[in-house]
Parts: sequence; structure tokens; C-alpha cells
Amino acid sequence: MTQSPPVKRALISVSDKLGLAGFARGLEAVGVEIYSTGGTRRHLEEEGVKVRDVSEYTGFPEMMDGRLKTLHPKVFGGILCRHDNPEDMNALADHDIVPFELVVVNLYPFEATVARPGVTVAEAIEKIDIGGPSLVRAAAKNHAFTAIATDPQQYSAILDEITAGGCTSPELRRRLAAEAFAHTAGYDRAIAAYFAGILEKEAAEVFPGTAHLSMKRKSILRYGENPHQQAALYAEAKPGGANLVSAKQLGGKELSYNNLLDLDSALGIVRLYGDPAVSVIKHNNPCGAAVAGTLAEALRKGLAGDPVSAFGSVLGMNRAVDAETAEVLTEPGLFIEAIVAPDFAPEALNILTTKPKWKANVRLMKVGQLNGGGGAFLVRQIDGGFLMQQADDLTDPEDEWKVVTEARPSDAQMVDLRFAWTLVRCVKSNAIVLCKAGMLLGAGAGQMSRVDSTEIAIRKAGQRAAGSVLGSDAFFPFPDSIEAAAAAGVTALIQPGGSKGDEQVIAACNQHKLAMIFTGRRHFKH
Repeated sequence: MTQSPPVKRALISVSDKLGLAGFARGLEAVGVEIYSTGGTRRHLEEEGVKVRDVSEYTGFPEMMDGRLKTLHPKVFGGILCRHDNPEDMNALADHDIVPFELVVVNLYPFEATVARPGVTVAEAIEKIDIGGPSLVRAAAKNHAFTAIATDPQQYSAILDEITAGGCTSPELRRRLAAEAFAHTAGYDRAIAAYFAGILEKEAAEVFPGTAHLSMKRKSILRYGENPHQQAALYAEAKPGGANLVSAKQLGGKELSYNNLLDLDSALGIVRLYGDPAVSVIKHNNPCGAAVAGTLAEALRKGLAGDPVSAFGSVLGMNRAVDAETAEVLTEPGLFIEAIVAPDFAPEALNILTTKPKWKANVRLMKVGQLNGGGGAFLVRQIDGGFLMQQADDLTDPEDEWKVVTEARPSDAQMVDLRFAWTLVRCVKSNAIVLCKAGMLLGAGAGQMSRVDSTEIAIRKAGQRAAGSVLGSDAFFPFPDSIEAAAAAGVTALIQPGGSKGDEQVIAACNQHKLAMIFTGRRHFKH
């Protein structure tokens, strides 16, 4: 095994100066000589750290507004030299080069720059780091002898080892090298994505020619969908908006793979509604959903949609959980796995973490202010590649809806039809929902036949189906579902239309004096 060389010199050139002064003072205290450039050198000197200027060492000044600083053989020779290779060490002596056993570099804030509103291409280009990635890659390549720090969170581990033994361990250097290559890879992906976006705008293309997926592991989960499957949670570099990955867990057990899937679905439903809304999710489908004047009322209605299925469910809410809602949640006989909401009021949190059977059991996820749908891209893996599409979370233009029956929906029916049409897109296809008074009464999901989904929804609703409205995510190919809905007491329907059997379906509605709307837009969810 290669012997670890003592750390005598460190080259430091960073954009993010968090924790740098303390780290540098610690290095100085154990006799490490520090070399630095430009703004980093000035920062360290202002903090009282003795620093040697790289330009003074190389004999070559910084130029071109700082574009050229460290790209010099006396710098890279000191980083890349193999300490157990006589020819390398003789070359250092012949050319008056000193070795660097520690390199501390993080890169220009390219992603933060291009995320600013109104940033120009010229400004973005100036934040493309050249010397930094070269230094990082050189040190990472030579990690047998050189330690590379690219994140302030690494400073303490490095300083501890140098303080204890005068050098860094091979294990630490190997880990730092892996993180360094990931750092530069993510940086290059961000630059590539930025320029791809420019080209796409110029070509009026929606999807990039090359898609870069950059994710960092956030946690190892207990298991996947089943106990024999291993699983982990990964986070995007900068997840946007309210989401489960960056949510704060305020209480409860560790989240499982299935919890995360269900919570994501629960959140996806309630963010589509403006009024206080609650979704009740079981096996990634809503078994209950409701809107009302208060969150507590919406919760009662949502749970009443299918009380049997609601046992052991996951809940989504689009308002901060208040004390009244918390009291409903902790009523006897109710078992909830997890809740996602923008926030939890202190009094509600106290109730949910002290009542018997709740305490530290139910997972409480705070995601912050909910944002509306924006048609963001969704990526889904298949063997050999990925599928990409826009999210189905944009509001449908109601001015394109058409009443195609002799009977026209009443004002009250229109309210429920809108509720049903918003909800049905969140149910697995083939999807049917029966709704009344702002709540889900019965859902038929994931069936191979639309009439099967219709019959399941009717059975779930039971006698409550009388006076309800029906939403269908896609057209009815035959009037059989209409006949079943009419027999159950459904009064109005909303569906995309567009089937060869539309005339038969409309005729069946007219025969039973049912109102029906064609939206012209399908909402499959596979």
C-alpha cells in the first residue's frame, strides 16, 4: 500500500468560503503552508491567515480578469506528482516545483447564476470555471497522494486526520476523490443543460436532445415495496417547490418506500384545489377526497368517502393542520400511516404527538407553501431507458367543455363535476369517480374494462350514489357504463368524448335524462 505523505502544503482556491477561515487556521496551526489565489487569498489574509500567492510562486501573473490563474506546470506538477516515483520527484527538483498534498477547491456558482431572473448568456459564460475543475480532477486522479476537498462539510474530517497524524488516510482520500468527481460531473451537467436549453429555445423544442439526471442519495430506506427489496431515496440537485424529498419530518416513524409514493400522490391531489382539501390515499389511489369551508370539515368528508379503505391510509392536506383538524385525526378508531401538509400549527403538533396511539408513530411531513401545477417534466424508467413527459397538472380550459345532452347540468352539479374532473386525473386508469357535495363517494381504479371501474365505483358509493355525478378519465366506448350509472341514480357525467360510440352514449344519457359534458381532453394515469 502507498504510504501517505505528510501534508506540508495546501492549495486553496474556492468560491464558497463557508468555514474556510477556521479550516485554514487549523491547517496553519499544524504547520501546513497555504498557497492561494485572488479573492480566496484576500479573504484568508483578512482573517489573519498567512498565505503565499500562487502568482508569486509560479512567477506568472493572473490575467484576463482572473480567467488565467492556476493553469501552470508548477501548480499541476505539484498536484500530480507520484511521491513513490523517483522520476516524478526528480522532475519536481529540476524545475523548482513543490508538492501539494492537499487541494481545496469548489467551483464558480454556475447553477445559482443561471437561476437568476434575467441573467445573460455572457454572465453565465463568465461563471464557467476552467481552472477549478482542472485542479479538482488532477487532485482526485492523484488521490493516492493528494487529498481533494470540494465541500466545506469535508473540512473537519480532513483537519482531524492531519492534526492527529500529520497526513490523511488512503480511505479518506479515496472517498474525497469519489465526491470530487461527482462534483465536477454535476457541474458539467449543469452547464450542458443550460446550453441545451438555449438551443432548444432557438429551435422551439420541448424536450432536450440529451437528458442529464443528477441525483444525490439522501437516505437508505428500510426496504422497497416489499421487505425482500432494497431501496434508497435520491434527491435532485435543486428540487423545486413543495415536495416530499426536501420536506421536514416533524414526527413519526421512519418513512418507507410505499409511504413516500403514497404521500407524493396525496400531495399531488390537494395541490390542484383552491379550497381547503384533503386526500385519503390507499395503495397509491384515492379512496377518499373532499373540499370544504374548513380543513377539519374536508377531513371528515374525505374519511367518510370509504371508511373501510381509509384504515391505514396516507393523508394529504393543502392547508396547515390546525387544532380542530388534529382533534378529528385523533378520534378513536382511526389509524393513519402518514400526513403531508404545508405546515402543522404548534397546538396541532402537540395533539398529534401526545395522544395515545399517535405520539411518535404517525409520520408528519411539512412541505411548506404549495404551488399550483406547472407542467413540469416527469421521468419514468423502463428497461433500457426513460420516458419523459409533462406533468398532467395544468388546468383544463373550461371554455372548451361542451354539454352534449338535452339535459344541462345545474349549478350545483357543475360544482361537483368540476371537483370530479379535477380528481379523476389522479386515479389510475381506467378511472371512474362518483362525487357529490364536494367529496368522493366511490372510485373504480386500474381496471382493464371501463364498465368494471364504473361498477366498482357504484358499489363503493352504495346508496349514496343517488344524486351523484360521475367523472371518467377517458371516453366511454359503449353505453353499458351509462346504463349502470343511471340505475344507481347518477345525475350527470363528465368525460373527454371522442369515441366512435359517442352517439350511442349520448342517446343513453338522453333516454335517462342525464346531463353530460365532453371536455375534449383525456386524463389517463398509468
